[in-house]
Amino acid sequence: MLEGILRDSIAKQATKKLRRDGYLIANIYGKGLENINAAFKVNDYIRFMKNKNSVQFDIKVDDHIKSVVVQDYQKDPLTNDLLHVDLMVSQKGVRTQYYIPVKTKGIAKGLKNKGLLFIQRRRVAVKCNIENLPQDITIDVTNLDTGDNILIRDLELPKNVECFLDPRLPVVGVIKAK
Repeated sequence: MLEGILRDSIAKQATKKLRRDGYLIANIYGKGLENINAAFKVNDYIRFMKNKNSVQFDIKVDDHIKSVVVQDYQKDPLTNDLLHVDLMVSQKGVRTQYYIPVKTKGIAKGLKNKGLLFIQRRRVAVKCNIENLPQDITIDVTNLDTGDNILIRDLELPKNVECFLDPRLPVVGVIKAK
């Protein structure tokens, strides 16, 4: 379980001090819930996120245990350091937007024809209840040749999971190498 601290102040000076001390600023929210301003040790957060096995995970802030999902994060454009993360509390029976990771399996035919596998979307936005949330979207790319794409409309999503993105958007494709 990831443990964090409750932030006393959300002022700019306090935020800078926490970042200098090695903390990642977090905002925890949910429908009908009061926002929680928290902070996690950056190294603990990164280590935990690399080893987690599901989209939903538990955190502990100020003796409160919440089950959350990562909604968004911000990185420094120069150093690529994590600056801020938004965590949404996963509530049973509430239909909301989640970002599901995309995974590929197999080796594309186009790679033998001097192509490159290009993942356009690492996460796909879907709307569903937390009970119906898939852990990932696995795409078989073995039949993709150079110039082929798998679009949003080609994805097979579970029942009660709806993708509201434009169905013509590509998710994975094989492009021609220069």
